[in-house]
Amino acid sequence: MGTYRSVSSAGMPVKKAWEQGLPITIVPESKKERAMDEKPTYLWKAMRKNLYSHYKKKKWQLGEWYKVKGTLEMCWNGFHASEKVIDSMGYVPMECLAKVEVRGDNEKQSDKQCWREMKIEKVYRWEKKDSVALSIYAAELVIKNFEKKYPSDKRPREAIQAAKKWLKNPTKKNQDAARSAESAAWSAASAAWSAESAAWSARSAAWSAESATWSARSAASATWSAAWSAAWSARSAASAASARSAAILDKIESWIQKRIKTLEEINV
Repeated sequence: MGTYRSVSSAGMPVKKAWEQGLPITIVPESKKERAMDEKPTYLWKAMRKNLYSHYKKKKWQLGEWYKVKGTLEMCWNGFHASEKVIDSMGYVPMECLAKVEVRGDNEKQSDKQCWREMKIEKVYRWEKKDSVALSIYAAELVIKNFEKKYPSDKRPREAIQAAKKWLKNPTKKNQDAARSAESAAWSAASAAWSAESAAWSARSAAWSAESATWSARSAASATWSAAWSAAWSARSAASAASARSAAILDKIESWIQKRIKTLEEINV
């Protein structure tokens, strides 16, 4: 089924011709006109170091269009990306973040899309410090849920502080402190279900800062855990569960978008 447009035989804008009662004709759009009318679709794709896809099956080139053959199938055949960075992080331990343009036929689900064609527009370096900072932010959004129920238990709060201390000064001493705090927050996470996820989020913040030998990829995994634990904590603690959870994730995504403006853009 083609795309059509309205034209005026009088050579004037269609709206003006219609107001004056002049003839208006419906004609098929040319391919060139459709291309001009269509706005580019941009998504986010979490990637491994040096623009490798997950499991290092494919190395991408910046600015080059890629096209997949065969029937599109979510997770199996097609190029995948997400509208939100935090969703993309859930599928690939992120070492760099790509802004991609997509086109052609596609399949969509709530947190991921599968497209026929894809091109990487921009690439940003995502480092361990970015993951730790995001983990801290996510944990602090919901730490009150835990502290409201267990005001005397400071272990999750101390895990957040340990992560902050490492972020400011990533010494071995601070790494060891983050490791201890992470272990303590793990214990606190078993206190109660409604508060549990807040503690898990704090634990993940410390976890992301725990070891200097960890790659940004490992820290990114902990970050995604912190973000979704924060969302689940909000969901557990709120009467309007889904709305509250979505609001937390929106705040986290907003934080990421602001962070992107500070990231180093790289050419690979």
